[in-house]
Amino acid sequence: MNDDDGSLEGVVAARTVLSEVDGEAGRLVIRGHELDEIAQRWRYEDVVALLFEGFFDTLPPQDGLRAAIGRARREAFERLQPNDDAVLRRMPPIEAVRALMARLPDGDDLPTALRLLAAPAVYTAAVMRWRLGVQALPPDESLPHAADMLRMLHGRAPTPVQAAALDTYLVTVCDHGLNASTFAARVVASTGAGLASAVLAGISALKGPLHGGAPGPVLDALDAIGTAANARAWLEEAVAGGQRLMGFGHRIYRVRDPRADALKGALRKLGAEGSVNAARFELAEAAEQAALAILREKKPGRALETNVEFYTALLLEALGFGRESFTCVFAAGRVGGWLAHAREQVKKGRLIRPQSVYVGPAPRKTEGEAALAH
Repeated sequence: MNDDDGSLEGVVAARTVLSEVDGEAGRLVIRGHELDEIAQRWRYEDVVALLFEGFFDTLPPQDGLRAAIGRARREAFERLQPNDDAVLRRMPPIEAVRALMARLPDGDDLPTALRLLAAPAVYTAAVMRWRLGVQALPPDESLPHAADMLRMLHGRAPTPVQAAALDTYLVTVCDHGLNASTFAARVVASTGAGLASAVLAGISALKGPLHGGAPGPVLDALDAIGTAANARAWLEEAVAGGQRLMGFGHRIYRVRDPRADALKGALRKLGAEGSVNAARFELAEAAEQAALAILREKKPGRALETNVEFYTALLLEALGFGRESFTCVFAAGRVGGWLAHAREQVKKGRLIRPQSVYVGPAPRKTEGEAALAH
């Protein structure tokens, strides 16, 4: 346990049924299911049903829940206002999405949770279209959640493989232990503030570059490398210059991040149908292998393996999301976990109130106290 640096690393702050992160073994378990069991087989709505089970008085069966999430997307879209595009397209996408989310009513019931779950997909697509100077598209309630998010973004139906790839991403990032944004959501939920307040806290924590903002620079690095043949030389120079290689190393995992393999598998399926540029994928694989080799040579005492950010960047790029929107798409997946953790915390009925140790200066004695001391 290490609390001297203020990070709370190793401190147990919650007992949860939602997810287990085993950093030594490279395992992620979501409510009793290994990640590789669900990542490329389940739709996002299915994992939401798993996360929400037992935390709401009435939870419809899977088909009913999918329909309810579709209606919630429509309700979220109906809260957009005529002048939103003129105001919000100038803001960073994650800030624009957060501003739109703040309009949703607070509460602790299932309808509130479903609106909050649906809204990031709707608002991310809307904001990205506004930045292109085109109108936001209303949801199609009949479509699965991931497929509709892509349709609202691009104005056309995705292929089944594209929809499945986004489902894989949303499922893969739905929950991951007591990370910074989930802890923030639980703290706010413990006050009784409501689910919307908890989700806004999660989004605000996710906005920070140390938590949710790293996938974009992976693409910046690949752009700078240029070709697979140049990967080793460019990366060696970067490491020699003290640069951090984005997409490698993780605070928890001492081995390869299991989410990286799930996303790489989805990316391969996209490549098989021609949705990924073959040269881009070749470059990424060359960069990954070169980076791992260099890190083992130059930093032999550190566990620096491929993490979720590396293939997140490539997958979201292949699906047509601009890199400035990556944190918003992350939020669209992680919101399911935030909501489940918030409800779990509310059911515990305890305010999260850790203690601090004062290390500041001692108070100065008054003249009277000083005289008495002598």
